[in-house]
Amino acid sequence: MSRKAKQLDRLLQQQQAERFPSVAAAVVRKGEIVWANATGGSDYAAGDEATAGTQYRIGSITKTFTATSIMQLRDAGKLDLDDRLGEHLDDVGDGSPTIRRMLAHISGLQREVGEMFVNLSTPTEADLKVGFALEPARAHHYSNLAFGLLGRVVAAKSGMPYMQYVDEHVIQPLGLERTTWQAAAPRAQGYLVDDYARTVWAEPELDLGGVAAMGQLWSTVEDLAAWATFLARGADGILDPATVEEMWFPQVMYFPDEWVLGWGLGLMLYNQGGTIFGGHGGAMPGHLAGVYINRKTQIGAAALTNSGSRADMDAFAIQLAQKGMELWPEPIEAWRPEEEPPADVRSLLGVWWSEGTQFVFTWEQASLRAKVTGSPPGRGETTFEPDGDGWVASAGRERGERLRVEGEQLVWAGYPFTRAQQPFAAG
Repeated sequence: MSRKAKQLDRLLQQQQAERFPSVAAAVVRKGEIVWANATGGSDYAAGDEATAGTQYRIGSITKTFTATSIMQLRDAGKLDLDDRLGEHLDDVGDGSPTIRRMLAHISGLQREVGEMFVNLSTPTEADLKVGFALEPARAHHYSNLAFGLLGRVVAAKSGMPYMQYVDEHVIQPLGLERTTWQAAAPRAQGYLVDDYARTVWAEPELDLGGVAAMGQLWSTVEDLAAWATFLARGADGILDPATVEEMWFPQVMYFPDEWVLGWGLGLMLYNQGGTIFGGHGGAMPGHLAGVYINRKTQIGAAALTNSGSRADMDAFAIQLAQKGMELWPEPIEAWRPEEEPPADVRSLLGVWWSEGTQFVFTWEQASLRAKVTGSPPGRGETTFEPDGDGWVASAGRERGERLRVEGEQLVWAGYPFTRAQQPFAAG
């Protein structure tokens, strides 16, 4: 066993020792599972021990499959994210929330589908009745109801049942053979651990029926490791990288005063000391789950347990991903000179001033770039792409804005740039 595996095994054992029947976990780096393991009992009655191939319920991680399906249909021209729900479901009246707000949990829709977790009933599509807890876009408000309704949108716009669509357009193309709507052995029995005795209760396997889109799936840490990679970069023929980037763009902060957790389009976005991990957590009776990845390093982790309480699999998955980043750091590339930039680019390089602020334009890796002098990382950097007779900001500051050469000055995003610092009046 390698030294790296021993360190991750130790974290896994420490987590399970905190009174969880079993814990399974995996770390993935740039599409390769670099570690996977499990410890503890997956089913005490049967005497089964957990392995990395054991299925657990993943609960609301299912929502990321629903969101992916919605984005596929958007890319196919079947809907727009700013359409109102009522434009696609005939039985929903005017004033319904937009699809975008539903994906980001700012629709204001109430949390649950009736009282299904009170009476443990199996809901049908008829139970998906629009009801509001807050005004739309007032604040973040998590809604299982919203994703149940989005499942109906997937069915309506694809012309096939929701689960069939996800199977044929997401799960099967990605080769997620152990991700299924019903349990497939070997699978973990869900438990509730008694807080005051070393005993457990077996939990029922609740079938979500007509609201499967909010949390029905079962999976393994190995499949979820592959899913994390997909969430970070997409896959040819399934979801374009530009669409994945759109899903990662923050729509709302969970607590406006503490920017630790935000939501994109169907993705939870955790800020851990300036490093962003995207993915989702999940909970169903007797099961807790988490899968998260950092897009820059392409390192992520999945963590599953068959305990329905006391575990924070979101935090554990992120902890494993952070450990993975420590154990498999990005290589430091040696500096090497590049080819001479084109003559029209060479004339743009160096210091420019705008609004009294100094910008430095450089040519790196065949790209024109600009940076505000003294700006913190990620704040004042821009990458440009050629666009006709000028340039357009393709990433960073003023993205989408055009840059053009106008005599002895530049004009970018509606502001003049000059070689020497000068007040506006000088123009």
